[in-house]
Amino acid sequence: MSFAEYLTEAASSYGLVLSPAQVAAFDRYFHLLIAWNEKMNLTAITDAREVAVKHMIDSLSCYDAGVFAPGCSVIDVGTGAGFPGIPLKIYRPDIKLTLLDSLNKRLLFLREVVNQLGLADVEVVHARAEEAGRAKGRREYYQVAVSRAVARLNVLAELCLPLVAVGGHFVALKGAQYEEEAAEAGRAIGLLGGEIAAVRPVRLPQLADKRAVIYIKKTASTPPAYPRRPGMPEKKPL
Repeated sequence: MSFAEYLTEAASSYGLVLSPAQVAAFDRYFHLLIAWNEKMNLTAITDAREVAVKHMIDSLSCYDAGVFAPGCSVIDVGTGAGFPGIPLKIYRPDIKLTLLDSLNKRLLFLREVVNQLGLADVEVVHARAEEAGRAKGRREYYQVAVSRAVARLNVLAELCLPLVAVGGHFVALKGAQYEEEAAEAGRAIGLLGGEIAAVRPVRLPQLADKRAVIYIKKTASTPPAYPRRPGMPEKKPL
């Protein structure tokens, strides 16, 4: 089977409907990912079926129409090879997407994907999350911050919540330890102006592993002391 066929099958199993144009965009993204992965480390997953399920459908597992309002501003923190931001943009072309990463060579790949797929309203930003969270025009600006496989939730909350406007959401895609991470991060989330709104277990097609999406509502402004300087959230988690 081709990547497009694996993706269509996986999307159907997960209850998602993709248009032919969306499947074509995902297919182009897949081939760019594999080609660029030969010259830089973007992903350890290269099998077509696994990319379809573990990258593309997994990225879309965080989609919730109540969180991603029409035309909303979304920042993908530590986007890496573009997950989950680019799949969300393909699925919901109306969102205004910012892809944030601290490694410049990844951004070259992301710009190529954006150009090749003709994605509008996408900004690619080279910065650490701690810097972005203090920057005018970014702090408490975005309606949604998303992040996948970047850090434990208590660390991730300090990197993401300062970027979210009050009333918006921080959406974290987490693996098998999501329950422990949610409990561990409770104090940090509250301190940073958030509260856990929902924890939704995810079962991807043909996979038995444990994972979930955690939705955190921004209920109050983040105190001016946060985020701390680069490196501190990881060294001394809240």
